[in-house]
Amino acid sequence: MNSKKFSPVILLSLLLLLFGCKPGGQSGQETISADVVNNPNSASGNANKGTLPAIKFDDMEHDFGRVIEGETVSYAFNFKNTGKSDLLIAEVSTSCGCTVPSYPKTPIRAGETGTIKVAFNSNGKRGFQNKNILVVANTQPNTTVIRIKAQVVNPGTEK
Repeated sequence: MNSKKFSPVILLSLLLLLFGCKPGGQSGQETISADVVNNPNSASGNANKGTLPAIKFDDMEHDFGRVIEGETVSYAFNFKNTGKSDLLIAEVSTSCGCTVPSYPKTPIRAGETGTIKVAFNSNGKRGFQNKNILVVANTQPNTTVIRIKAQVVNPGTEK
């Protein structure tokens, strides 16, 4: 084997490994560092819930009703921190790429409110759609699921 023949491939591979990935998440998306999220559970599973933040949504589910295929609809889930300390939302993920969330990246103080906005793109969808949105925060439990649903109809069959 000729080592000169393989050296450009090795060099290219090393460059891709070093510079190909951005630190800090997906495509430069800003997220809260895991260092600021305190997990209060001990090995016994007991936690002092009295001092933790708590997230309470006005609505856990939103039904868009009938949506014409190709429409993009959105909804704002309002919530309140009903706990005793700052609420930090670490991540909001969805069950489908057709659903895009946006959420506060700064702490929500005890007693304050916030909004998680969700946009649903019905392009290429048909029939009943039920999408889960997973909210990960420094609460106990640390995950909360909210949902959107819609009945997507074909524009040619809609009267």
